[in-house]
Amino acid sequence: SIEKWVFDEKQAEVIFALEDDIPIGFALYFLSFSTYLGNVNMHLEDLFIDPEYRGNGYGKALLKELAKIVLERGYGRFEWTCLSWNQPSIDFYESIGAKQKDWNVFHFTGDELRNFVDE
Repeated sequence: SIEKWVFDEKQAEVIFALEDDIPIGFALYFLSFSTYLGNVNMHLEDLFIDPEYRGNGYGKALLKELAKIVLERGYGRFEWTCLSWNQPSIDFYESIGAKQKDWNVFHFTGDELRNFVDE
């Protein structure tokens, strides 16, 4: 569960966006490592703003807070992935100056992972 990996195992961190002390969004991130940079990176796994609060700057504010953490802690890079069909998010990220890189994401999950190990 998310709670286990964030609070017990401390493998990810979360920051929240609040309006009048009510949580209306969050950003969940974890650290990765780049041998190319020789440094730790922040990988944003999830950025979520409740739909009724979108368009009010909360997503940008969360990203700025994360960027500050990257700078303060001396990480090498701030990165995330976005689904190729999610044009509203792509437009948002590009509007704030983020750049798409030429990476293809590969992964194994569930049966694919087990089949690969067992072959």
